[in-house]
Amino acid sequence: MPIQHAVLALLDDGPTHGYELKGRFEAAIGPQWGRLNIGHLYQTLDRLSRDGFVTSERVANDVRPDRRVFALTDAGRQELARWLKQPAERTTGYRDELFFKLLVASRAGADTVVEVVSRQRAYQLGQLRTLTELRRDHNDQPLIQLLIDAARLHNEADLGLLDLADDARHALTAAARATIPASGTAADTAEERRSDTA
Repeated sequence: MPIQHAVLALLDDGPTHGYELKGRFEAAIGPQWGRLNIGHLYQTLDRLSRDGFVTSERVANDVRPDRRVFALTDAGRQELARWLKQPAERTTGYRDELFFKLLVASRAGADTVVEVVSRQRAYQLGQLRTLTELRRDHNDQPLIQLLIDAARLHNEADLGLLDLADDARHALTAAARATIPASGTAADTAEERRSDTA
């Protein structure tokens, strides 16, 4: 997931160096996101710098090596304001590992769909328990709670998808098998002949 606009927002609080920015990001997002890779952060900062959204300068330090301090530009503030006015949209469509597991399971048969659904359901329920504990641990941090609630809603949506797949396992299996081409069809043979002569 691109983080450039989150970085712009954090730099709007004032100039800072990369490791401090990493700490600000992780404190703002909370444990549900996970650790931010410092290399990925510096790549993002370099890209934002090339685009004119941030500036950087080396600052001498008596104790440690010189640091690059990053600051938001006026163009960066304008980009952040433009982004906030746009609706969030899924630009890549519905690409999800769970869907592909169900697709592969349906090609193997209804029993495999049941097995995949059962294992995934147990995992999602475990995730919901973990999220409930996390939310309780962060009851004084409403932004982190909001992210945890978003994760909970995604888990609940996945559980709903699993219920649908379980109910439709026979139809899914029949549909998946109908899309598997029979070997040795005339179309396959013609295609093989074309590739042999190429």
